[in-house]
Amino acid sequence: MAVDVERIQQLTRELLQAIGEDPERPGLRQTPARVAQLWSELFSGIGEDATAPLARTISVARGPAPDTLPSGAVLMRGIRFRSVCEHHLLPFTGLAHIAYLPGEQVVGLGSLSKVVETLAARPQVQERLSEQIADAISGSLDARGVLVVLDAVHGCVTMRGSHHTESSTLTIAARGDYREAAARAELITLITAGSPNAAGSAGAAS
Repeated sequence: MAVDVERIQQLTRELLQAIGEDPERPGLRQTPARVAQLWSELFSGIGEDATAPLARTISVARGPAPDTLPSGAVLMRGIRFRSVCEHHLLPFTGLAHIAYLPGEQVVGLGSLSKVVETLAARPQVQERLSEQIADAISGSLDARGVLVVLDAVHGCVTMRGSHHTESSTLTIAARGDYREAAARAELITLITAGSPNAAGSAGAAS
């Protein structure tokens, strides 16, 4: 379902009035239109099929270059994403790290980032986003294992209350072989190497 741009503009005007502002003053006249455009981008993933990018696969055994295809895990680190927390409608941003242990099929690396982008472009909570990414990959590929690690900074933590500006949140979702902590230990080490925000939390979460 497409975002209702006209309604967002109307509601933004009402919101400005509700906080005691004048939506007709020069600095705010274009704000409803800008907010509508922003929300169209932030929530573009609503109703979209996040598994669609995974439909085109490459055969490991019968692919065009089988000698270049992986015998172990495929790990893509540092996929930047941004989403909106559904509790306060404040942004959270961070890095997604995805690993999967291929069966007979692999996908282009850009497909993994597209899955993240689509699922993040909805009102979200980080824990659910991790699980949805893992489900999309494990449900679309014949992967023997899937691991998703998200490391994000939340506006509802850094901008509200005690303003913990330096804190980040780490979540882990695992499927198949990677449900076993020992099986994913090496990948967790590779993912968190050089990432001070993730290093301490990964040990606790694994």
